[in-house]
Amino acid sequence: MSSLKNILSSTPLIRKGRSYDLGKMNLKQLWAAYLTYPSILLYFALIIISAVLSLKLSHNIWLTLIPIPVIVAVYPTAWYLIHRYILHGRWFYRNPITASMWKRIHFDHHQDPHLLEVLFGSPLNTVPTMMVITMPIGALIGGWGGALSALATALVMTCIYEFFHCIQHLAYKPRWQWVVYIKQLHVLHHFHDEDGNYGITNYLPDRLLGTFYREAKERPRSPYVFNLGYTIEEADRYPWVMKRTGSPPRDRPDPARAPKKEELAKRA
Repeated sequence: MSSLKNILSSTPLIRKGRSYDLGKMNLKQLWAAYLTYPSILLYFALIIISAVLSLKLSHNIWLTLIPIPVIVAVYPTAWYLIHRYILHGRWFYRNPITASMWKRIHFDHHQDPHLLEVLFGSPLNTVPTMMVITMPIGALIGGWGGALSALATALVMTCIYEFFHCIQHLAYKPRWQWVVYIKQLHVLHHFHDEDGNYGITNYLPDRLLGTFYREAKERPRSPYVFNLGYTIEEADRYPWVMKRTGSPPRDRPDPARAPKKEELAKRA
């Protein structure tokens, strides 16, 4: 326990409260932050609860287990569609009702990709979304037992996604070549062209739907990669996000926090 406290105390904080800067953390510090982060702890608890309830409500163990591989196959495509058409959709910031939610769920992450507090989605948004996507599929296969089994699977996959998402923004060069690969693709999404590489660990939907690119030279650099199209001109017309941010949207990283090109190459 004392070693965990030492790791957390040495983890760089850049704002008041529990806000970790992945650009200044190593893998050991990430593990400590990840395993103690409230959203992740909530997901762990929900996994246990939904798994136990699925077994209790199950009338047929096979019908309870079948939703697991189905959700493993379906969930990456669902995530792709949400990421591409909702998180990157401009209609969100043009409505005063949804502007603050859009700011929280994705705009802040692109404005400062290394902040852990905005990298993790809010459970108020993520858990209902997982329930809506997965539980009907599980219910069609195995009733309430299948529905809860499907939800547990989505929660496990989300925890895995979130960890590797952290790795993709961490000041750390992975040893596993597959992690190097997905990290490079995600860096391109954040620092070259946001209109592509929407996957986190699975880029098959990107390949199938024409949004995959392997290298920066394959397409021009997007002027909206940091603000998702919410430019100063757009902020003048739709000011609700800017009012909550307290400053104009950036079209480039904060110079004091932006990684250098050679640093990006080193991390990847």
